[in-house]
Amino acid sequence: MYFVYCLTNKYSNVMYIGMTNNLVRRVYEHKTKQVSGFTEKYNVNRLVYFEETPDVEVAIAREKEIKKWRRAKKNVLVTAMNPEWKDLSEGWYGDLSLRSR
Repeated sequence: MYFVYCLTNKYSNVMYIGMTNNLVRRVYEHKTKQVSGFTEKYNVNRLVYFEETPDVEVAIAREKEIKKWRRAKKNVLVTAMNPEWKDLSEGWYGDLSLRSR
């Protein structure tokens, strides 16, 4: 399976769209800042949206499509799946703060 996902920061004012074949691993990498660049710089680590497909080409095309959208359209996409913009990965990893010590 392949996943297109959306991450945001604590204040939901920054958004990142990505694609992976292992959503649990990839979100963990973002949360523990193993991914340098945009998500690390802006502390973007809350999973608020994802979709899955068995076709890698479909996933890549969908990621590119969503990235081109204006923020308002991305907000509608997230809100349709996750009206409260909760971190959908909450509880996946236990207490990550203990691991970073």
